[in-house]
Amino acid sequence: MSVAAPATPPGTLPDLGRTGRLRLRLVETRDAPVYLELLNDPAFIEHIGDRGVRTIEAAVKSIEEGPVAMQRARGHSMYMVELLDGGVPLGLCGLIKRDALEDVDIGYAFLSRHRGQGYAFEAAQAVVAHARSLGIPRLAAITTPGNTASIALLRKLGMRFEGARVLAAGEPALNLYRMDLLPAQVAQG
Repeated sequence: MSVAAPATPPGTLPDLGRTGRLRLRLVETRDAPVYLELLNDPAFIEHIGDRGVRTIEAAVKSIEEGPVAMQRARGHSMYMVELLDGGVPLGLCGLIKRDALEDVDIGYAFLSRHRGQGYAFEAAQAVVAHARSLGIPRLAAITTPGNTASIALLRKLGMRFEGARVLAAGEPALNLYRMDLLPAQVAQG
């Protein structure tokens, strides 16, 4: 019989990355109000999908079954992005492993009041560096064809468009992007 480890007090989890303006950290259940707001943002619903999360309790459950569970299982997940100065939460950016994709993919979503300020690109650069440090050889990204801001960000990151991809039967095709993270192995002869 194993004994569960004691819960980590809020705010004591290590940073997963820092930039000039941002801190990326593990998502915690205390982030439920921000998580709930983000999942119900009209742009999130339009470009990512309606997760049906409408209460704080549902947000806590979604965090536990989503980012927390993925971090435990895979060693990476979506991360809370917050300002270094004051700790204001801005949105999410991180790594996801979907059954429908061969590669780990980068994902991001920011609250509407924090869009257009370069935070998503800054956070995405930190996540790409984190993926490299984890030894992930190739990174994917998906976006709706009409999400021009996301497409521009992926191109700015250096990702290349690979075509349209249907991830689930009956769902619309999404744009698929990829980038190599680790140098190709040189054949030894």
